[in-house]
Amino acid sequence: MAKHGTGRMAAVKALTKRQWVRLAAGTTVVGLIIGAGFISRDFYATQNGGPAQGITAYSATQQNHEVSRSSTRQALRNGEGGSSANTSYVTVQINGKNRVVLGNGFTDVKSVLEAGDITLEPGDQISPALTKPVSEKTVIKIDRADAQVMTDESDIPFNTIEEKTDSLPAGTTKVKTEGKNGVMETTSLVTAAGNKNLSKNVFASFVKTAPVNKVILVGTGRQSSGTSGSASSSSGSSATTAPVGESQSIAHELVTARGWGEDQFTCLVQLWNKESGWRTNAANPSGAYGIPQALPGSKMSSAGADWQTNPRTQIVWGLGYIQGRYGTPCGAWSHSQSSNWY
Repeated sequence: MAKHGTGRMAAVKALTKRQWVRLAAGTTVVGLIIGAGFISRDFYATQNGGPAQGITAYSATQQNHEVSRSSTRQALRNGEGGSSANTSYVTVQINGKNRVVLGNGFTDVKSVLEAGDITLEPGDQISPALTKPVSEKTVIKIDRADAQVMTDESDIPFNTIEEKTDSLPAGTTKVKTEGKNGVMETTSLVTAAGNKNLSKNVFASFVKTAPVNKVILVGTGRQSSGTSGSASSSSGSSATTAPVGESQSIAHELVTARGWGEDQFTCLVQLWNKESGWRTNAANPSGAYGIPQALPGSKMSSAGADWQTNPRTQIVWGLGYIQGRYGTPCGAWSHSQSSNWY
């Protein structure tokens, strides 16, 4: 454990004066505080409303659990979310909220802050000092005066999936599942002077509850003549999903360009609804970032320098990751359902 010391920062010129952004270079499960305790990447409720599964490093469907360093290190060994066993991590605690910064070759506190794109403000207190060495046991603590953590929620729209089935007569439809919007929770560090907010910096933005997609069965079966009523020649179904929003429209284009069918797009929609709500700025406290929740987010720079904000860049990277590791989106979705990460 590195020795901790405390220093008062009147101004820090060693770091660039960028606005606080998500710790885009993190990797595995860490915790946010709820009351006096931390929650891990288990932030999210399962779609069926049942109990959350065990803690994993690359999932958006977990809830309120503490996470050990051993589980974090094991996730890196597994290569979850595109992470690497050679990657190291350091926990940064800002006004009592924990995040993870991922990187290689960390030497001191300053190197961790630079990797996490964390800029100190005048008056910030930091412990240990900037020049102190770090290890994976180090917890860097930053206290910012006149700042408080605020949380708000927004809707994640559900999709409508049409499943063709010959178990229903052609020309008929039946609602299999009603749709329900999901919930995106965003936590920000707000600095105020009196009643005026001077700055609002997003600390984390994650899927609190995944949307439940509306599923409509569309009949393709034949109606038999005579007294036997309707019958189907065989059992089977296929699914199509209408894109919702710009990001899904881009993804649909890229999925079909790879020669994948509509069923693969349906799997992709469900996977990334669960992981990020299709938000380009989805920033999990684990450090996973963007629509595909890359670990760390900077991995997506291989697809473009605008990886932090461009949905196309993020989707291109995400589809490449899925194809390389799981073959298809349905392969990745199946793994996510069974393991709670992909």
